[in-house]
Amino acid sequence: MSGPHTHVPSAGRRHLRPLTIAFALVLTFLVVEAVAGVLSGSLSLISDAGHMATDALGLGMALAAIVAANKRSSDSGRTYGFYRMEILAALANAVLLFAVAGYVLYEAIDRFREPPDVLTTPMLVVAVAGLVVNIVAWQLLRDGAEESINVQGAYLEVLADLIGSVGVLVAAVVMILSGWTYVDPLVAALIGLFILPRAWRLGRQAIRILTQAAPPGMDLDVLGADLLAIEGVIDVHDIHAWTLTSDMDVATVHLMISQGTDSHSILDQARDVIEQRHHISHATLQVEPEGHLGCSELVW
Repeated sequence: MSGPHTHVPSAGRRHLRPLTIAFALVLTFLVVEAVAGVLSGSLSLISDAGHMATDALGLGMALAAIVAANKRSSDSGRTYGFYRMEILAALANAVLLFAVAGYVLYEAIDRFREPPDVLTTPMLVVAVAGLVVNIVAWQLLRDGAEESINVQGAYLEVLADLIGSVGVLVAAVVMILSGWTYVDPLVAALIGLFILPRAWRLGRQAIRILTQAAPPGMDLDVLGADLLAIEGVIDVHDIHAWTLTSDMDVATVHLMISQGTDSHSILDQARDVIEQRHHISHATLQVEPEGHLGCSELVW
């Protein structure tokens, strides 16, 4: 919209290395935790492994988004590249979160009726190791979370799993000290309930973007009024705004100008309004002379 149409690297690119390390740590340990959960009979370990699997997917999405944001598509038909892959992956992540939470809650209810024996020592060892892995990943992503909304999403995923690891650790300690086996399905159920609202929010955001709704908080009437207030603009119509991917909003708009008005000046002022007041980073503006009737012939 402003200046040469160059491909600008995303802020997340600077944090690609720590994000990659965090992804490798989480991916490796979720396998360890899942195997340990099955062998020890701990549902809370299994539920935390499922949660960690979704975290690994979230970290993978963040990595994919950074790579996509900094690489042009060689296919000329993909005019927006592969940015939408992040949103599709987010929707898949939400579905997976719902499935994991549903399985954990179902198993927890079943285990409340008849709690199985749990090998608490292996459970405790793995819980401590999981906590360490999550603390390391959390530290790796702290700086990037302040600069990139994409990295911030991955950071929140790891932070949530850190809380889950604390829950598993508490369950293991309680069982060792008191022998109260109900704490294992109780902690698992709490993790499942913790996952559900996150899954709902993630899925709702992904569907909103895929249906090309206006970005949250954006008032198209106010945008139109701000553009109409530019001297020389006599009509504003066909306003469309949507989110391409995380932190990338797009808009198109038609501006009708009075006879003798400099279209270059109108474009510059409209660009400033859209970018500075409404924080839209990319817009396509069509300037039409007064009396132009072409738009009325469009079907929609």
